[in-house]
Amino acid sequence: MEILLWLVPSAVVTVVAMLWVAWLGREGRGEVDRDVAVARLAAAMQRDHAAAGRERPTAPRDRSTGIAVRPSRAQQPDPARTRRSA
Repeated sequence: MEILLWLVPSAVVTVVAMLWVAWLGREGRGEVDRDVAVARLAAAMQRDHAAAGRERPTAPRDRSTGIAVRPSRAQQPDPARTRRSA
C-alpha cells in the first residue's frame, strides 16, 4: 500500500483542479442578457460571409451503372490475367 503513496500528490492536484473548474463554470457567471445575445446574432446574420461570393468547384460526376466498381478496377482488365472458374 505504501507504493501507492506517490499517487497522492497527483490525486490532490486533480481534485483541486476539478473543484476550481466547477467553481468557474457554475451557473450565473458570465451570463449575457438575452436581448444582447439576440442583437449580436442578428448583426452576425446581416454581415456578408467571406466565402459567399466564391464559386465552389464542381466535382466530376461519374455515370452510375448500378454496379459497384472499385476505381482501380475501372480500367479494362488484362485478358491474360483474368480468372475463370473451372
